[in-house]
Amino acid sequence: MIRPLVTAAALALGLALPAHALDLDNLSEAERATLHDEIRAYLLQNPEVIMEAVAVLEERQNDGQAQADEALIRANADAIFDDGHSWIGGNPDGDVTMVEFMDYRCGYCRRAAAEVESLLRDDGDIRFIVKEFPILGEESLRASRFAIATKQVAGDDAYKAVHDALMSYNGTMNQAGFIRLADSLGLDANAIIARMDSDSVSDVIAANHALAQELQINGTPSFVVAEQMLRGFVPQDAMQQVVNDIRAN
Repeated sequence: MIRPLVTAAALALGLALPAHALDLDNLSEAERATLHDEIRAYLLQNPEVIMEAVAVLEERQNDGQAQADEALIRANADAIFDDGHSWIGGNPDGDVTMVEFMDYRCGYCRRAAAEVESLLRDDGDIRFIVKEFPILGEESLRASRFAIATKQVAGDDAYKAVHDALMSYNGTMNQAGFIRLADSLGLDANAIIARMDSDSVSDVIAANHALAQELQINGTPSFVVAEQMLRGFVPQDAMQQVVNDIRAN
């Protein structure tokens, strides 16, 4: 940040230095001392310049990150939006697709769940995809295995019921707890438990982890909305604004 700030301050001051003096790699000692003294005096008198420079820098960095995210999403579009194994909810024919990478033991994912449900209900035209992305230890992995196994054994409606239950589940993520949960939902607990450690379940988790690595996602929740990336918890109104902007453009 210092180099752009120094150059901007020097230009604003209109320093009486020859044109080559703004080449910061080729200043004489006398020119460098003069420049530093003038800039220091200017910034002490106008400290708001620092915040303005920081704001500009952050905006440029955000623009650069957004462009990089867009390129990554385009390069991995099939795996993100049409992998053939992830659960799809909301409006399957919606005009905007939102994808969430989540972990059942992630507190912010649990907070986001209610925001997402409200968004999908209120908007009515969002296609929503869940990517099981267990990263918070063995219990997270077991919970994702149970949810994926449920989808493979009992279908999408059963997966949704288990997904929602796990998002609010406060017990230990173990076989005994899963059996109780399955029984409470009228599901075949034995069939689901038997599928949990299968290659078909492991392949889904491995594919989601590989995709997250490609997208430079290392935390939950993380969202892909059309060609934008939202990292971290986002409240409903902010998510709705993103969706509205996508539709407007």
